[in-house]
Amino acid sequence: MRDWTPNTWRERPVTHQPVYPDTSLLDSVLEDLASFPPLVTSWEIETLKAQLAEAARGERFLLQGGDCAEQFNTCTPEAITNKLKILLQMSLVLVHGTRKRVIRVGRFAGQYAKPRSSPIEERDGQALASYFGDNVNAADYNEASRVPDPRRLITGYERSALTLNFIRSLIGGGFADLHHPEFWNLDFVQHSPRAAEYQAIVQSIGESVRFMEILTGISVSDISRVDFYTSHEGLLLPFESAITREVPRRNGWYNLGTHFPWIGMRTADVDHAHVEFYRGIRNPLGVKIGPGEPGRDLPGFIEQLLDILHPDDEPGRLTLVHRYGAAGIEEHLPALIDAVRKTGKTVLFVCDPMHGNTIRTSSGVKTRRFEDILKELERAIDIHAGNDSILGGVHFELTGDNVTECTGGARGLSDEDLGDSYQSLVDPRLNYEQSLEMAMLVAEKLGG
Repeated sequence: MRDWTPNTWRERPVTHQPVYPDTSLLDSVLEDLASFPPLVTSWEIETLKAQLAEAARGERFLLQGGDCAEQFNTCTPEAITNKLKILLQMSLVLVHGTRKRVIRVGRFAGQYAKPRSSPIEERDGQALASYFGDNVNAADYNEASRVPDPRRLITGYERSALTLNFIRSLIGGGFADLHHPEFWNLDFVQHSPRAAEYQAIVQSIGESVRFMEILTGISVSDISRVDFYTSHEGLLLPFESAITREVPRRNGWYNLGTHFPWIGMRTADVDHAHVEFYRGIRNPLGVKIGPGEPGRDLPGFIEQLLDILHPDDEPGRLTLVHRYGAAGIEEHLPALIDAVRKTGKTVLFVCDPMHGNTIRTSSGVKTRRFEDILKELERAIDIHAGNDSILGGVHFELTGDNVTECTGGARGLSDEDLGDSYQSLVDPRLNYEQSLEMAMLVAEKLGG
């Protein structure tokens, strides 16, 4: 790819980038980042790519989940452990339901930046720059906090390294103990009319684990290696290009700050900077696909996008993450499947049932309804099956903590409950109980 370098994106229109007052400081920070040890390795990236190729063929299933936007002050042992725990438990439920190996990808160790609908936020007559995530500015509502500070990129890289180090230590030390699902926090089950079904799932998982131990003579708690991969939205292009490198004995360039970057729907224009940058790296890529602009030629857009990002039809290279909402999926998803099929190329289809179902309560609080999230997922499964296609994964914004940000679920959280423990600074997440219940319902649907 002779016409590409990690900086050719600078020749294209670019959106959703902060404007740094001190450009010399930014240049110094980027120089430091380029000299730091990488967070991930090229062989980990290639292993994930091979597994995503299997998911596209229906042989594996992708579970991708984590915070909407990580915060520096939640880089704590408890928060990291809880995220790892819920992803592990959800994956075990999905393995049980689908009878497929599950790829675990966290929205962590780098998800510190988010695009916003408006660059300006206004409160009580005062207008300030919007909060674009801890990698850019601070959430405190004052002028000094909202000024983009490039030094935060260094802090974000350090927090990502700390998170990855702790995750790898937990996994290497046997944290991934699947032996006792009956000890999971299942208090929410007693509130559900499907309590008996949930208890049967947990009991069956426990019996399966014990059977495997008897058969192999190996305790599941002794199986210390459970793969977890990292992902984040590759939004801040100066940062992403600074951590992109050539590696020995491999051709091409790798973004060594994450295994699996994705391009958001707001930055997926085929002639803009984000698509230009990501066409040149060897990582597997995700692209969020939504309803799009009115009048956009979807087949033409998909053909161009795949020509640029997926020119060689490399297995595992490209994942399309559709996010249409429960109200829009019937109209839009069949057209997307058809547009991809016309290119003759294979992609991994993943459903993000979160972003298209965001609403505001009468008091202005941003939330999502459990039943809308589930409905979009169930319709995605049916639509793919009805169109001779494969839904190969799910993408959730979730947390291992019992926050109150999404309504519904077995406990029946209402709009009035949202104030009990609403912690997200950007978008609402499923809490621990809602995430595990969602996994059980999706596994049942997929296995049905």
